[in-house]
Amino acid sequence: MKHITLIQGHPDPQGGHFCHALADAYLRGAAQSGHAIQVIDVAQLEFPLLRSRAEFHGGPVPDDIAQAQSALADAEHLVFIYPIWMGTMPALLKGFLEQAFRPGFAVNELGKGVLKGKSARIVVTMAMPALIYRWYYRAHGLRSFEHNILGFAGIGPMRENLIGMVEGMNDAARQKWVHKMEKQGRAGC
Repeated sequence: MKHITLIQGHPDPQGGHFCHALADAYLRGAAQSGHAIQVIDVAQLEFPLLRSRAEFHGGPVPDDIAQAQSALADAEHLVFIYPIWMGTMPALLKGFLEQAFRPGFAVNELGKGVLKGKSARIVVTMAMPALIYRWYYRAHGLRSFEHNILGFAGIGPMRENLIGMVEGMNDAARQKWVHKMEKQGRAGC
């Protein structure tokens, strides 16, 4: 049994998007295998954007962020699910990460990652073909997230699912991804 925290990074608080179906499938699979699960739905949290170095390094931590940090700290495995917007993650998810992965939580005073021992799965949906994002655009937004946020915090190994062409995807293709997410949830990976 693993302790898993799933971070739903779609910014629409109404839900109902493919990212939500993927998260539900992962959670269903994880529950079937008896994994301990916590969910952070970024769109439901209340927090301000950080606007200065002083806020980033020593400003007060909002209650929703403190609760999220607790869920992140408890986890052995993190699952991030979000859509690509303008080549990278939505601004709300980036704002959450800036708040949650502050110095003192994600890195120590020497700049060393303190979240070692945690693995991650990153599930990204997009309108373009995933192959184009990976090869032509070199998955720049995803790579930045992996290296400059998760890797800097010491998280690894990281696995990813890039799901392209979601706006034109038929029901059979969507169901294939839903089943894959459920299987990955059961495996806790």
